Amino acid sequence: MGSAEQKNLLLAIVLSIAILFAFQLMAPPPPPPAPEQAQPQTAEPGAPAITDPDLPGVAPAVPSDTPGGARVQDRASLLEQTPRVAIETPALSGSISLVGGRIDDLVLKRYRETLDENSPQIELLHPIGTVKSYFADFGWRPLQSGVPVPDGETVWEATGARLEPGQPLILSWDNGEGLRFERVFEVDENYLFTVTQRVVNQSGEDAALKPYGRISRRGTPETLGFYILHEGPLGVLEGTLEELDYSDLKDEARNGQAIQAFNKSKSGWLGITDKYWLVALVPDTQQDFEGRFVYNGTAGFDKYQADFLRDALTVPAGGEIVATTHLFAGAKVVDLIDAYEQQLGIDKFDRAVDFGWFYFLTKPLFYLLNYFYHLLGNFGLAILALTVVIKLVFFPLANKSYRAMAKMRNLQPEMVKLRERFSDDRQRLNQEMMELYKREKVNPMAGCLPVLIQIPVFFALYKVLFVTIEMRQAPFYGWVRDLSAPDPTSILNGFGLLPWGIPDLGLLAFFSIGIWPMLMGLTMFLQTKLNPQPADPLQAKIFLWMPIFFMFLLAQFPAGLVVYWTWNNVLSIIQQYVIMKRAGAQIGGKAQPLPTLGPSSDSAEAGEAAAEASEAAGEAAKAGNSSEKKAGAAPKKTRSAQKKRRERKRGGAARDPKADSKGDSKGGADRDAGRRG
Repeated sequence: MGSAEQKNLLLAIVLSIAILFAFQLMAPPPPPPAPEQAQPQTAEPGAPAITDPDLPGVAPAVPSDTPGGARVQDRASLLEQTPRVAIETPALSGSISLVGGRIDDLVLKRYRETLDENSPQIELLHPIGTVKSYFADFGWRPLQSGVPVPDGETVWEATGARLEPGQPLILSWDNGEGLRFERVFEVDENYLFTVTQRVVNQSGEDAALKPYGRISRRGTPETLGFYILHEGPLGVLEGTLEELDYSDLKDEARNGQAIQAFNKSKSGWLGITDKYWLVALVPDTQQDFEGRFVYNGTAGFDKYQADFLRDALTVPAGGEIVATTHLFAGAKVVDLIDAYEQQLGIDKFDRAVDFGWFYFLTKPLFYLLNYFYHLLGNFGLAILALTVVIKLVFFPLANKSYRAMAKMRNLQPEMVKLRERFSDDRQRLNQEMMELYKREKVNPMAGCLPVLIQIPVFFALYKVLFVTIEMRQAPFYGWVRDLSAPDPTSILNGFGLLPWGIPDLGLLAFFSIGIWPMLMGLTMFLQTKLNPQPADPLQAKIFLWMPIFFMFLLAQFPAGLVVYWTWNNVLSIIQQYVIMKRAGAQIGGKAQPLPTLGPSSDSAEAGEAAAEASEAAGEAAKAGNSSEKKAGAAPKKTRSAQKKRRERKRGGAARDPKADSKGDSKGGADRDAGRRG
């Protein structure tokens, strides 16, 4: 393997390692979840009223959650104590509290916490008064003081026993001063609620009101802490995607409070996201609204809020006004998010799924992967099919690269000669190498280009496997039941054959490698064997250890990504073998040793001796046309210069007298031969 090719391969390896280390830094293994326990602390007093400090457009003060300063309670007890109307859809179950008229109880029926079929379903929203209350609330802010409006303790009257698709629920309340308030809840078969607020003015005076909506979450939830994944408040406001981490709001807090407010927007949405779940408000696009994100920690616990406040609407005497808001509360299914974006004209609603910087590449990859899933019925098979498509896309480039590598191997004898000839002149050697590449039409960087180009593809596929709900708990064949999680087998328990589980090694978890990472390491080892081993012992050791290093490193990556890499290696081996066979290049084996540049090396001395012999031959030829005396003097002078150069190269080391005697005898014989010639 030539020097240039070795540098290219080493460069490709270094880049690959850098990318993988970056993934590990950006996506460290999540800490084991600790069960959250209810603390005997006083929960948030009071309920939102006209003077509620948590209302949109009002600076936050001490937050409120549970009435009367009651202590936090468990979810089941609170649900039993509050009058409610049930919610039932194919995707959701839960209830709406008639106290406050808010949506604070939602369970995702299609998803469970673990792979166990008996594990609990995902609980998304929680009622006020629990240790992690999480709810959506709607209402009105009056411009005139003294106008009663419904608040968090208002008890609404319900028309209808259940909220179902096609069966709306109507809540109503009369303020006793001529204003009648109604809330109409509708829900589709998935995760979209439509909340229509209506005010009927039966008094003799006009009234001005501002509609609002808010999502409130108590406590800082456990996040994965991955740099490449956003969890927390987000939204599209003024046409720009805004993402704030929980820590961002807390760091900006002054006196325990922080507000991130935005200018008026004509369209957009805002809410709070987890890795797979989203609760978001979509205001009516007919009017401007002001959005903001709020943090409040003055009550001894963290509270986060995403809210909007629309421009004032005037309800004339004897008339009515209507304000409509959409609420998404559920799983971030890509096709569903896209459908809502198209149907309702929600600006950039698909950004709720964190496809990242390579959005233009990541989302098309997901579409293709999802297409193969619907075609083949398994995401593991879809990954294999996607890998084939990627190989076909890069086929011309890979072919060109492998052909260039084959030519580089065929040029190895010529490169050896050049190094021997110009061993003491690096600049001349590089020039001759470039001339050789140009004459033979070989690009020494061609072998590195496919690796560089596929890095964004690798990263994009990693994002698809990591952030999309479709990959969550998606099984493959055999022991892999979740392609978004690492291989569940481990060498530490005999791949499940020994009667104990996989120990938790913490930071040393990379020693727990499974079967798929080992298969990946094996295919990578076989791929390196297609290339001649480097003549440099250090490089040979690096290439030998690389498959082992990658095997341990990828053991903590999603199993789907390891399946992709393994299958990609197999296809690359087949492609490279065929191309090298046709090109007549050497496959495997030990490379021809290359002379090493440097004055202290044996090859440098051999190159010097060759140059000296050439110089002596030239002098001897000149001597044939000169007098016998001059012919004898020239070689003598040449020998003297040669001797001095050797001594300088060797640092003035003592010469062996016998060797010198033999050299002088041989030199005399050469002179006699020159004279006879």
